[in-house]
Amino acid sequence: MSTTAAAKAPAPEPQGPRPPASALDRYFRISERGSTVSREVRGGFATFFAMAYIIVLNPIILGSAKDMYGHQLDGGQLVTATVLTAAFSTLLMGVIGNVPIALAAGLGVNTVVALQLAPRMSWPDAMGMVVLAGIVVMLLVATGLRERVMNAVPVGLRKGIAIGIGLFIMLIGLVDSGFVSRIPDAAHTTVPLQLGSDGHLNGWPVLVFVLGTLLTLALIIRKVPGAILISIVVMTIVAMVIDAVATVPSWGLTTPEWPGNPVASPDFGLVGQVSLFGGFGKVGVLTGVLFVFTVLLSCFFDAMGTILGVGDEAKLIDKDGNFPGINKVLLVDGLAVASGGATSSSATTCFVESTAGVGEGARTGLASVVTGGLFSVALFLTPLATMVPSQAATPALLAVGFLILAGSVKDIDWSDYTIAVPAFLAMTMMPFTYSITNGIGIGFISFSVLRLAAGRGREVPVAMYAVSAIFVFYYAMPALGLT
Repeated sequence: MSTTAAAKAPAPEPQGPRPPASALDRYFRISERGSTVSREVRGGFATFFAMAYIIVLNPIILGSAKDMYGHQLDGGQLVTATVLTAAFSTLLMGVIGNVPIALAAGLGVNTVVALQLAPRMSWPDAMGMVVLAGIVVMLLVATGLRERVMNAVPVGLRKGIAIGIGLFIMLIGLVDSGFVSRIPDAAHTTVPLQLGSDGHLNGWPVLVFVLGTLLTLALIIRKVPGAILISIVVMTIVAMVIDAVATVPSWGLTTPEWPGNPVASPDFGLVGQVSLFGGFGKVGVLTGVLFVFTVLLSCFFDAMGTILGVGDEAKLIDKDGNFPGINKVLLVDGLAVASGGATSSSATTCFVESTAGVGEGARTGLASVVTGGLFSVALFLTPLATMVPSQAATPALLAVGFLILAGSVKDIDWSDYTIAVPAFLAMTMMPFTYSITNGIGIGFISFSVLRLAAGRGREVPVAMYAVSAIFVFYYAMPALGLT
């Protein structure tokens, strides 16, 4: 075409997303998903700070338990194992899965490992069962069974699960910050929670949380880029100032003070300390299989709920309610479970705190690469990484919980009780039982039963019936004397 003709021709209208500007953009499909590198980086930082508490909490849970021989795991080695596995799994999720989902030791699973498995065998035996559970998860992915189960979940119930996760992480934020606390059994009351530590809001840490929540919400309403991360950084500085000039009895797990020596050498002593089948010799084949099944069930459905919830919030679910490329995500999740056992940090799973990064605009695996990179740095800077108090980080969980609810509740068909009731039960049981798995299980069972009661049993996928039956068995195990 000549220059004259080109000048007279109208400029073509831009069609679709802008072409990727770099190899990084092309690999992670950043522009295609409507994100930017800066948003992904901010999201990666926000997710890391929202879940950095696991560096402290997982070693406390595992380190406080003893195996059948009275052995306890070393705290320093547990810190290294926890951070190492989180870094490896999250980097893998970013590079292979290309989703903004970070992974670390699962809080529900580590309790099972510490309180159910370890007391009846050695620590290597217990971690071997975690590895076996991860291998089974990967086999389910390879056969396509896990994806079929996830695709069988109706959209309305998926939305209920997503909302339940939002409410659950909101409650986590309230509890971890000290804004609400458990009423001790000694109080002889049926009320489980109370405001603050004594029915009232008092203390500097709670003030930091309240100010952080207001700041986070104000920045979000003003549409300030980096709202969540800005709030975390600002409130950490505020907490450090308060701790320096006032007397604060306790900040909880993390004290906001600059560490005397921010660098610490990692100790890899627990890596590889695993006995795959030793536990079966201690407890028998049947009990051993049930132990592996318990770990498997918790990992399977906790991760499923988190993946669907984060995927929905990040707009990664297509118009048919499916999650494109989910097999890669599920495969990495299974590998993460096994790697957690291999390092003695317990099963590693997808973290609901990933929604903090999604709230910052993260849509791709680049955010996970950033989070994983920060965990890698934390191997050597653990004292520095753990200086952010939970009161400065948990306001993000409240804000994101609201955003998930606001974006999902309108998509549930509340006129159809066979989907509305299961969705309601799923979203309420997660925070009320403090378990994603329980919410999913009760939602699945009620959906199958109500559709049968309404004469619509043929509309329920076979996979839903199968999983519902598994959950019924899971809940009946104590009554059957199988736990």
